[in-house]
Amino acid sequence: MPFAPLGVTLAMQALATMALYSVPTVAPAMARDLDVPGELSGTFIACAYGFGIFSALASPGFVHRFGAVRAVQLVMACTAAMLLASAIGSIFSLFMATMLLGVGYGAAAPASTHLLAPRTPRLVFNMVMSLRQIGVPLGGVLAALILPPVVVRFGWQAALLAEVPLLLAMILLCEIPRRRWDDGPPSSRPILGRELLVPFQLLRQDRRILTLSVASFLFSGMSLCFVAFTTMQLTTRAGFDLVDAGRMLAVYQISGTISRPIWGWMADRFLTPSHTLAVHGFGMAAAALLAGQIDTGWSGGAVFALAIFAGITAGGYTGVAYAEFVNLGGTRRTEATGLGTAMMFSGVLIMPPIFGVLVTLTDGYAISFAMMALLSAVGATLLCRRPAV
Repeated sequence: MPFAPLGVTLAMQALATMALYSVPTVAPAMARDLDVPGELSGTFIACAYGFGIFSALASPGFVHRFGAVRAVQLVMACTAAMLLASAIGSIFSLFMATMLLGVGYGAAAPASTHLLAPRTPRLVFNMVMSLRQIGVPLGGVLAALILPPVVVRFGWQAALLAEVPLLLAMILLCEIPRRRWDDGPPSSRPILGRELLVPFQLLRQDRRILTLSVASFLFSGMSLCFVAFTTMQLTTRAGFDLVDAGRMLAVYQISGTISRPIWGWMADRFLTPSHTLAVHGFGMAAAALLAGQIDTGWSGGAVFALAIFAGITAGGYTGVAYAEFVNLGGTRRTEATGLGTAMMFSGVLIMPPIFGVLVTLTDGYAISFAMMALLSAVGATLLCRRPAV
C-alpha cells in the first residue's frame, strides 16, 4: 500500500474541496458585508467547475513536464491564492478566485493518479483510488463544521485566511519526497497545444472509454441532484424542518464516504470495475425513483433509510470510476483521468440546472427524479454491455 502518496493526495483533495465549499459556507456573512446576493455562491461553484474542466484537460501536460508532486504543489498554491483573493472581498477578486480554484481543482485527480498508479499493487488499486476520493466529502464536512464558528467569532475573511497556512505547509512538506517520487526523466511534451486533443482522441479510439465517460457524466449529475435538492425537497414537500433536513443530507454524505473504499474492495475482489459501476447506476436509479415519491406521509425512518441507500449508490462510485479510467488509459492514464474529471465536472454543471427547471415546470419532484433515474439506468446499461477489457 502506498501509504505516504495516498496520504498526500487525500490531504490535497480534502483541502481543495474544503476551499471549494468555503465561499458558499461563509456566503451569508460575505453577502451582507459586500451588499451582494448570497446566491452568487452558487455561481462561484459553477464557474470553478467550468474552469476546472479546462484545467482537467490541460493539466496532464503539466504533470508530464514537471512531475506529479509539482502538480500537487500547484493545486495547493492555486487553492491558497484563491482563498487570499476571496478574502479581498471584491467582485473582481472573487472572479479571479474562481479561476484560480478551477485551475487547481481540475488538476487534482490527474496529479493524484499519476502519483499513485505506478506505486499501487493491482490487487488493491480500486480500493486505494476510492480511499483517495474520501477527500471530497471530507473537505465538505470540514468546511461545514469548522468555518461557521470561525465566522461568528472572527469574521468571514479570517475564516478563509485560516486555511492558507495548512496549504502552505502541504506545499513545503511535499518538497521532502519530491525528488524521490518525481524520479522519471523530464518530458518534452508541450503543456498545451496538441496535448489538449489527447483526451478526445481517447474517446474516439476506445469505445470502452467513451462508455465510461458517458456513464461518469450521468452519475456525477445524478449525485449532485441529490446533494443540491435534498434539503429543499424535505422542507417544502415532506414537512421537515431545516435542521432535520440537513441531518438527512449529512447521512447521505457519510454513507457515500464510508461506502467508497468498500466498493473499491469489491471491485478488486469480486466484480469487474465496470460491473461495480453498473450496480451503482441501477442503485441510484432506484433511489431516485423512491426519492421522487417523498411526501408528508413518509416517516423519518424511511427517509433516513433512503438517504443511506442513495449515499451508498450515488455517493460512492467515483473512486472505482477513476481507477477504471487509469486502467483503460494505459500509457495515457493521466490524460484519461483528466478526461474523466472533465466529464464528471460537466455532469455537475449541466444536469442539476435541468433538474431544477423540471421541478419548476412540473411543480414537483417525481418527474424530475424519474428522468434522472432513467438517465442513470441508461449509463448502467451501457456499462453492462461494454466490451470486456
